[in-house]
Parts: sequence; structure tokens; C-alpha cells
Amino acid sequence: MLKGYYKKGVLEAGCDEAGRGCLAGPVFAAAVILPPTFKNKLLNDSKQLNEKTRYALRTIIEEEALAFAVAPIDVDEIYKINILNASILAMHKAVDQLKTRPECLLIDGNRFKPYAGIPHHCIIKGDALYLSIAAASVLAKTYRDDYMLQLHDAFPRYAWNQNKGYGTELHQQAIAKHGVTPHHRLGFKLHDKQLAFW
Repeated sequence: MLKGYYKKGVLEAGCDEAGRGCLAGPVFAAAVILPPTFKNKLLNDSKQLNEKTRYALRTIIEEEALAFAVAPIDVDEIYKINILNASILAMHKAVDQLKTRPECLLIDGNRFKPYAGIPHHCIIKGDALYLSIAAASVLAKTYRDDYMLQLHDAFPRYAWNQNKGYGTELHQQAIAKHGVTPHHRLGFKLHDKQLAFW
């Protein structure tokens, strides 16, 4: 089972993002403060979980967390500030929406910009080490997946219900055939031939 805290007695918020490596759609981030007694043997890095387990855990996290928040950054902003800065900004926005102010932030990965004077620790593969970061990864992933499913209804040719905006072969073939949409990240290399908007 993952660790319950980085430092005992400190109100910690785990933070993680989803969708950083996608060709389309926003990047989402979540911040989660879990109670010190929280335990769950299934909770892990969202990438290690199947969809059914992720959504089951989301319900548990939202019911038992002391506070949680999820925030997206859209493709226009990603284009302006780049995906790394957009991922960090999404985390900042998620933290800002927490109903309880954390005393420390646990960040998945090795890059972050200090926020609101709250101390932070960057932890590589933190979503496989700490419960709060894993919880944030589950929320960010499931909320983003929900969003991409809604976009799929408007743009079914890209199979976002399956690839969620990641650069699968099918997705790249659809870009080559149909061009890109306003939801594609034009700053990314989407295909060998960059095409105009739909």
C-alpha cells in the first residue's frame, strides 16, 4: 500500500495532472487532501489502474477526502504558455479551489513553481508512492476522460472515446485524413503534415 503522508502531522495536498502528452484536449490537474487515517489497497497511479477501478476509486476519494478540486487548462492557453507551464498552472488553480488550505503540497514529477507561499515537494513517480498524489492522479484522469468523451460526441472521427486525445495510430490517421479541430494542440507535432482547422 502507498504511503499516507510525507511528513506526519502536516496537512498535505497531493497534486497531479492528466493529459500532458496528448495531441488534443485540455490538460487537467487535481489536488486532494486525504484524512491521515485514509487507507485503500487499490489506490495507485491512475495509469496502473483499469477504467472501472479508477471510477470506483473516484467515488471513494470524493466521499472521504477532506478537500479536493480539479482544474483544466484549455488548448489556447497551452499554446500560449507551453504544456509544462499549463500543467503547473492547472495544479495552482486546483490548489486555489480547495476548501481547506494545505500546509504542504506533494507534486508528482520534478518541476513546479511555488504557489501562494505553500511549501512543496516534487516527487518523481509520486503517484506510485503517496496516497494523496495517487488520488489526485485518479481525479485528474477521470475528469479529463469525461471531458474527452463529451468532445467525442462532436468529433467522432478522431475516436476520442478510445484514445482520449493521445497520439495513437488511429488518431494520427484521422488527423491526416480529416485535418485538425479547434481542440487539437497546434503547438505539438500532430502529424508529418500540419493541416488547417476543420
